[in-house]
Amino acid sequence: MASPKKPVRIAVVGMGIGRPNGAALSRNPRGHVVALCDLLEDRMKGFAAELPGEVKLYTDYKAMCKAPDIDAVFVGTPNQWHVPIALEAVRNGKHVMVTKPLADSEAAAQQLVAEAEAAGVVNMMSLSTRFGDSCQYLGNLARDNYFGELYYARARSVRRNGIPAWNLGFIKKGGGAFRDMGVHVLDAAWWILGLPKPVAVLGAAGAKFGPRGRGYWNRSRPPKETYSQYEADDYAGGFITFVSEHGERLGLQVESFWASHQPDEFQIELFGTEAGATLSPLRLYRTDDSGTNEDVNVNLPPGKYKEAWDAIADHFIACILDGVTCKAPLLHGLIVQQMMEGLLKSAETGRDVHIETAEGS
Repeated sequence: MASPKKPVRIAVVGMGIGRPNGAALSRNPRGHVVALCDLLEDRMKGFAAELPGEVKLYTDYKAMCKAPDIDAVFVGTPNQWHVPIALEAVRNGKHVMVTKPLADSEAAAQQLVAEAEAAGVVNMMSLSTRFGDSCQYLGNLARDNYFGELYYARARSVRRNGIPAWNLGFIKKGGGAFRDMGVHVLDAAWWILGLPKPVAVLGAAGAKFGPRGRGYWNRSRPPKETYSQYEADDYAGGFITFVSEHGERLGLQVESFWASHQPDEFQIELFGTEAGATLSPLRLYRTDDSGTNEDVNVNLPPGKYKEAWDAIADHFIACILDGVTCKAPLLHGLIVQQMMEGLLKSAETGRDVHIETAEGS
């Protein structure tokens, strides 16, 4: 593991979401991206040229994880490979950060959390919405009791044409709209609400566009040999109930659509006893003692919050070098995974699903 006196030597796996995460890790003066890993070497060369210093290229993640000159690994692959790669990293004593969602199933997520915690390595989720400036602002207000008691929220991610098909992992079993986009608003809303304990979920989900070759990214139509392999949801929605640490009940309505006959939207709405808010646009709502409605458009000053990727990278490195308590451990990813899998299971069975929260939640 890295010495506190030396930069953290980091490997980045996956040249999709790995690029913004890797660039941010490299921008931190205490982080050094020393290796990249992808199935295709050509995908790594361009990014490697943008990074300072020598960067090794791997096409075998197991060989990469055994390298003694690597301290930490970022995993940015399709969902089905998150756990195999992250497990290989922690089994070799590497700190690990994983993009959302944590896994393609609850069982896989549980195994990874158990082994990462047992190994004693720093383990963290990369969550660009949670670490974004608007979400951080609302979360800080919530913790300062600005909203009073937050008792209800709505969270949705809607695309009109946005099914990704450049990697079959997105549309095969273990992928899908809810694990890809719904996870963003679900995690962010849960964090703003104060990480209450999920109790039960009732959901609906299905695939109405993808299997017909409709609704794909930028209105493109993939070949039939691609969309005929569709095995995931292209929409999912439901209602999750929680109980706070003080025993209050909370409700969250969450929706995710890869394709729809609706305009694009990415939104979180908060309902509190003293105030409410929306994430996009960032707006606060109150009624004062005289009965006057106050609608406040919030314009955050430049520099108040770091850009999300930099905030994520800086926190991961601080956890490793300074022993800072991780604000987004893999355990959080597991609890979110439990909520997602519960919703999808409810959609299959037509019944509400009780959620047995992960140890430590």
